Amino acid sequence: MRATPAWASGFAAWCLLFTAAGTAAQETPEGGEIEVTATRVPEPADRVPAYITVIKGDDLRARHVTDLRGALALVAGVEAPSGGDAGPASAVPSFWGLHEFDAFLLVVDGVPLGGAFNPAIPDLNLTDIERIEVLKGSAPVVYGATAFVGVIQVIHYPAGQASNTLTAGYGSYNSWRAAGSIALPAIGNFKQSLSLSGRRDGFSDPREHVGKFQGLYRAAEALAGGTLRLDADIDVTRSVPPSPVEREGTALTTLTPLDANYNPTDARIDETRYHGVIGYSHATPLGMWDTTASLSYAYINDVRGFLRTDLVNADSQRQGRNIDDDFFDSHFTTPLGPDANVTWGADLLYGRGSQASQNGGYFPVLQGGPLPATTDLHVDEINAVYDRRVFIGQYVQIDWKFGSRWDVNGGLRLNETRERKRSTHIDGFDPTADTFDERARNVTRLSGAAGLSYRAWDAGLDEAVLYFDYRNTFKPAAFDFGPDNTPAILEPETAQSWEAGVKGRLSGGRLDYKVGLFYLDFSNLVVATADANSNPIHENAGGEHLKGVEAEGQWHVTPALSITAAGSWHDARLTHYTATEGGAQVVADGHQLTLSPHWLGSVGLIYSPPSGLFGSATVNYVGARFLDIANTARTGAYATVDAGAGYRWGRYSLAVNGANLGDRRPPVTASEFGDQSFYLLAGRKVFVDLAAKF
Repeated sequence: MRATPAWASGFAAWCLLFTAAGTAAQETPEGGEIEVTATRVPEPADRVPAYITVIKGDDLRARHVTDLRGALALVAGVEAPSGGDAGPASAVPSFWGLHEFDAFLLVVDGVPLGGAFNPAIPDLNLTDIERIEVLKGSAPVVYGATAFVGVIQVIHYPAGQASNTLTAGYGSYNSWRAAGSIALPAIGNFKQSLSLSGRRDGFSDPREHVGKFQGLYRAAEALAGGTLRLDADIDVTRSVPPSPVEREGTALTTLTPLDANYNPTDARIDETRYHGVIGYSHATPLGMWDTTASLSYAYINDVRGFLRTDLVNADSQRQGRNIDDDFFDSHFTTPLGPDANVTWGADLLYGRGSQASQNGGYFPVLQGGPLPATTDLHVDEINAVYDRRVFIGQYVQIDWKFGSRWDVNGGLRLNETRERKRSTHIDGFDPTADTFDERARNVTRLSGAAGLSYRAWDAGLDEAVLYFDYRNTFKPAAFDFGPDNTPAILEPETAQSWEAGVKGRLSGGRLDYKVGLFYLDFSNLVVATADANSNPIHENAGGEHLKGVEAEGQWHVTPALSITAAGSWHDARLTHYTATEGGAQVVADGHQLTLSPHWLGSVGLIYSPPSGLFGSATVNYVGARFLDIANTARTGAYATVDAGAGYRWGRYSLAVNGANLGDRRPPVTASEFGDQSFYLLAGRKVFVDLAAKF
C-alpha cells in the first residue's frame, strides 16, 4: 500500500484537532480603522507593524468608482491600469515598482481570488463594498506562497447588511451600467443580503467592449452556538479585446492607427465563473475557531490574434480552458492573557487548470481591410496543457501588545507546494515534431515575518506610531495559460523585504498619515522575454532589488469634505540578468525594470454632503519609464484627471462622472503573449448616473 505523504497526514491532524474543539469567546479590538488582511483577525490598523491603507466603500461610491484602477487611484505607490492580456475587464496593478500581473495577491472576503494560479481580476465584484484593505509587501504567514509586493482584500458587507443603493448610468461609446444591493428581510436569526450588477463598456476602439453580469448572495445563521456563513456568486463576462501596439526601435510604432484592432473577426474573451463559500465560526476553550471552505469553477473561451514585430504577420489562437480553484482554511485565535494572542491553523489552496489552444497565422492589413475568423485559418499547431497545484500551509502568528505603546507581531509558516504539469504539442505541418512532456516540482520551505510597532507620541486622538517589519517568502512561478507550448516548471521566486515607517493621526484625529520606506531583495523573478526567434517566453531572471519611499495622508476637513494626497519614489532594478530582446542578447545588470517609473503621485478631493451639490476629483501622475529591459526605449510622464459633479435631493442623486478627461493614451501594460507589444490606457469616458438610496 502506498505510504501517506507527510503533508497529508499533518493536514489531516490539524483538521481533526479543529473539529474537536468546545466553547469560549475572544474580544474584538476597538478603536481606529480595523484591518484583517495582515492578521486574519480584526486589529487596529495603526497598531499593526506594516503599511496598510483602508479604502472606505462610501468613498468609492462618492467617487462613482466601478473598476480597480479607480479604487486604487489614491493609494501611494500603486497604479492599476485597466486591460492587459486578461482582457478589457481586467487590470494589472503594480506595487513597489513591480508591474507584474501575478506578483500580488487578490483576496475577496477572506478567500484568495485566483488562488493557486493568478489573481482573477476580471471576476472581481466591486458592488456593495464595505472597504478595501491594501497591504504593502507579502503576507508570508497567513496567506503563504502567493504574493510578494502587495495584498488587495475586497470586503463586502456581511449578510444582513448592505449599502442599500440602486444606480443606473449611460455613458460614452454606448456604455451603460446598473447595480443594486439590499439587505433582505431576516427570517428569525437567518440574515441575508443580495447584490446584482450588469454593465456594457464600450471604448474608442469600436470593436472593443465588455459585457458583464455579477450576482452575490450572502447568508448567515446562528448554529450550535456559532455562526454559519454562506456565500454564492456568479460572474458572466463577454468581451472583445483590443490589439496591443508594437514597439519599433525606441518608441511605439506609428504605422498602426490609434485604436486599430487586428484581432480575428471572432475574437472574444468569454468567461463564466461559479463560486461558493461556506464558513463557520465558534467560540471554544482554545479561543475563537473560524473555518472557511471555498469552491470555484470557471470556463474561459479565448480567441485572439497578435501582430508580430515585423508588422506583417499575426499569430492567432483559439483556446478553451477550465479552471478549478479551491480553498480551505481553519484556524484558532487563542488568548495568551489580556495583551496577547496566537493565531494558529492550516490552509489548503488547490488549483487545476486545463487548456487546449489551436494556433494559426494570418496577414492583416495595417491601414484596414478584411480580417479572417480563426475557424477559417489553417491550424499550425495545437498546444494543450494540464496543470495541478496544491499549496499546503501550517502557520502560527503571535500578536503581543505590552503596555499601551508596544506591539509585536510575528509568525512562521511551513509551506508545502506540489505541482504536476502535462504538456502536449501537435504540429500542423510535421507529425514527427509532435511532443508530450510531463514534469513535477515539489517544494517544502519555511516563510515568516516579524514586526514591531511603538506608539512614540499621543495626545487625545492624535498619535505617531513607529514600525518596522521583516518578511521572508517564496512563490512557485506563475502559469499564464498562454498559447505557446511551455512544458518547463520554472524555479520558485524568492524574496525577503524590510520595511520601516511612521503612521498616525493629527489635527484632533482628522488627518490620517503614513510614511514608509522599503527594500526588497528578489531572486528568480519570472520575467517575460523572447527567445532567439523573438517568440515570447518566460524565464527566471537572476536577481532584482526594489527600494523606495511612500507617503499618503487623508484630511477630513469637514464631515462632508476630505482631501487625500499620496506620493512615492521607487527604484526597481535588475541586479544580474542577461535577456533576449529583438533577437539580441542584452546584459541588463543594474537596469530599471520595464514600466517602472521612479515617481508616482495623486491628489483627490471628495465633497459629499447629505443634500445639494456634491462632487469629486482625482489627479494621478505617473513618471517616465522604460519599455524595454535594455533601457533604450524611454516613454514620458503623464497625468490623468477623473472628476464628477452632481446634485442630491432626498434619497435620489444625479451626477456626471468622467474618467481620463484629458484623453491620455500612453502605454501602460506590456503583453506577455506578444513580443514588445503594449496596451494603451483607455481613452476618455463620461457617464451620467442616477442613484437612489433606500
